[in-house]
Amino acid sequence: MYTPSVFLTTDTAEMVAFMKRFSFATIVTVKDNYPTATHLPFLVREVDNTIVLTSHFARANKQWEEIEANPVLVIFSEPHAFISPKHYDKVQNVPTWNYVAVHAYGRGKLLPEPQQAVPVLEQMIETFEASYRQQWDSLPADFKERAVNGIMAFEIAVTELQGKNKLSQNKNEAERHRIIETLSKSDHEGERQIAAFMKAKEKGS
Repeated sequence: MYTPSVFLTTDTAEMVAFMKRFSFATIVTVKDNYPTATHLPFLVREVDNTIVLTSHFARANKQWEEIEANPVLVIFSEPHAFISPKHYDKVQNVPTWNYVAVHAYGRGKLLPEPQQAVPVLEQMIETFEASYRQQWDSLPADFKERAVNGIMAFEIAVTELQGKNKLSQNKNEAERHRIIETLSKSDHEGERQIAAFMKAKEKGS
């Protein structure tokens, strides 16, 4: 990911927190010089000082066949905001976009057995809709077996994290404050989130 030093983040805890918060990500693999991407929810955890990403493909999605052969990339990126040059002191400026993104590179490992896939499904339930767990537990065994057989669970041991916070750090304080004020009042949640990230960056600087 192209990241000028002013926008670079190397804080692992910050990046992990971002991945957990915006956990619907894009996994990218390459086979025969052809890239393939799938959008999936991920569980993010740290095991023995290694960040581990866990999810599952639909078994019919053959991208799962590619994740063990070569390094994979998972892209976490959600809030973003258009930044108008009206906020800047000088007329000679152009529009841009603010955003936060984390790229996680790693090696994939398939979890093909039911006894491996079931805990992945159940942890997904606990993470994203804990109230559904009681319904899941009451479902017939044959239904749950079909559900498990319809997926291919996997995990990725992260070997490299790249983080980018493009939050107008290259602008002066007054310009940043005008941007924050405008985005904070936006009707779009993503723009309000970018304002919040900018406020946090101001406090931390």
